[in-house]
Amino acid sequence: MKNDIINKVKEVSVRKKFPDGSLYTSISIEHIINLSDFFQLSGRHIEITALDENIIPEHYVRNMNTFSPKDQSILLSSRASIVGLGGLGGTVTEILARIGIGTLTLIEADTFEESNLNRQFLSTHRLLDTSKTNTAIKRVREINPTITVEGHDELLDDSNAASLTENSDVIVDCLDNIQTRFFLESAAKKVGSPLVSAAVAGVYGHVISIFPEDTGLKLIYGDSDILPQKGVETSLGCLPQVVTLLAALETSEVVKILLKKGSVLRNKLGIIDLMDNIFEVLDLL
Repeated sequence: MKNDIINKVKEVSVRKKFPDGSLYTSISIEHIINLSDFFQLSGRHIEITALDENIIPEHYVRNMNTFSPKDQSILLSSRASIVGLGGLGGTVTEILARIGIGTLTLIEADTFEESNLNRQFLSTHRLLDTSKTNTAIKRVREINPTITVEGHDELLDDSNAASLTENSDVIVDCLDNIQTRFFLESAAKKVGSPLVSAAVAGVYGHVISIFPEDTGLKLIYGDSDILPQKGVETSLGCLPQVVTLLAALETSEVVKILLKKGSVLRNKLGIIDLMDNIFEVLDLL
């Protein structure tokens, strides 16, 4: 069957030019979906086969040439779990769907409320009181119908964190509850997955990547037994520009971890202060 798929992909591919004038071979999302239906395979399976032949799905063409076709194939073969679908999580979900992470697992028990509208890009007036998880799933399918998205409309806690996130190549912490963040870190270590964690308060934010053998969140927050449920965001609020920037930094860490490229914020804390334009990386060890 593989040769049949390759032949069909080549039949419908076309030559195009990058913005710099160099040539590439492209396949449209319409043709990918048609071939997916014809062969009864996932869209990302068709896309991976195309990329192996150096044929670029058109909706990923602007990921090139920072990414290679092989890089894009790795992303399409990867699974990311996103825990929390509010300001951080909704934006992280959208970016990862657009960049082409092959399988997204979305975990959130909450519904939209009016106070979310300032920063949560998935929220609208029409969607108040509706499920964040269901909304995110629909959004992903509208953006990128060739990837796989699944959702768990339930509250993550110490009893289910590992089962909800198992088989993830990377887990993204977009929570607003410190204790639950520690539950998630424990689960990530248990299932052996890297965890990318971020937090936002007012004009401030931080991001870190934690691998299973790392000390992790304790280096930031101290002992989890003596911590409050919420951070200083309860008094400083959450501004949309800060949330969006931290979400972008989280997705950057996700991609670097999956591709094993670049400098990851491991045992380092990236911090921002947008009021005074401070961008620093602190060594935690």
